[in-house]
Amino acid sequence: VQLQASGGGLVQAGDSLRLSCAASGRAFTFLSYDMAWFRQAPKKEREFVAAITWRSSTSYTDSVKGRFTISRDNAKNMSYLQMNSLKPEDTAVYYCAARRRLTVTWDRWGQGTPVTVSP
Repeated sequence: VQLQASGGGLVQAGDSLRLSCAASGRAFTFLSYDMAWFRQAPKKEREFVAAITWRSSTSYTDSVKGRFTISRDNAKNMSYLQMNSLKPEDTAVYYCAARRRLTVTWDRWGQGTPVTVSP
């Protein structure tokens, strides 16, 4: 499975941004995978942001609840992270990830897309 993240950029606090993750691969069935977004801020460890299961159940880290929405388009093999009311502390490199459904390890990773939120 190959994952390609895009959509990052430089925005101001309070703005919105939508990240996209395109999934592809030989003999790849998108519905066989849960999808997630992680982020890594400068000098910090990578942290979980949001996930959506193959059945479209979602989960979020507390700091983004009510502001971020994860979704997926199974027809397009795409996952999205809609980020609203962005804060400077959301500044990080955002990574999309995947795991086979009914497993626990996020073992497929895309390259990061940077998000910078200015005050």
